[in-house]
Amino acid sequence: MKFSPALVSGRLVRRYKRFLADVILDSGEAITCAVPNTGSMMGLTDPDSRVWLSTSDNPKRKYRHTLEIVEADGGLVGVNTGLPNKLAEEAIRAGMIGDLADYADLKREQKYGQKSRIDILLGDPEKGLAYVEVKNVHFMRTPGLAEFPDTVTDRGARHLDEMADMVRAGHRAVMVYVVQRGDCETFSLCHDMDPAYCAAFDRATACGVEAFAVQCQISPEEITPVRTIRILE
Repeated sequence: MKFSPALVSGRLVRRYKRFLADVILDSGEAITCAVPNTGSMMGLTDPDSRVWLSTSDNPKRKYRHTLEIVEADGGLVGVNTGLPNKLAEEAIRAGMIGDLADYADLKREQKYGQKSRIDILLGDPEKGLAYVEVKNVHFMRTPGLAEFPDTVTDRGARHLDEMADMVRAGHRAVMVYVVQRGDCETFSLCHDMDPAYCAAFDRATACGVEAFAVQCQISPEEITPVRTIRILE
């Protein structure tokens, strides 16, 4: 996924109210930008961190800029949780995630479960339906190990239970964790941050829900899914 128009860069002043950040652009201009991330972004909000932002000319937007990438741990990390669905679709179509590329149809944001929407719904006359739930991953405490979640996510746990319901109904269900950083070789659930989510994951996988983690390469020009990485138990 290429960024167009090109991202602009600057230095982070602070993140606050969860969805806002103050940034000094390289031009010297001080701006407030949108932060499309509901997580804690632990380790990614240090003052003076180098950041990259997309720019919108939509006059209806309150904030023209959106935080996309943060430099941390010597590399670049994608923080926009609105991008992983597109990245997961790219990975599926490229044949990176099991046999998901073999399904005939791919639809985004389809209603299912209890007032929920599945990120990607795959359909095929022979294979049937496959429900694909996508999560963004950018948390790393141990070098090389990506973790999810970085905060409590009741919604995420509910989605896992609804995915298990789809398996019980005779369909296929797949969790895809999109790791928006190129410095992680493995992926693990973060038990100390949200034990309830991890318990829901165990229930779901015991029921037959599959799970994959997809690593991305990040640059100010593009974010590209490159391979699946091992999920640790």
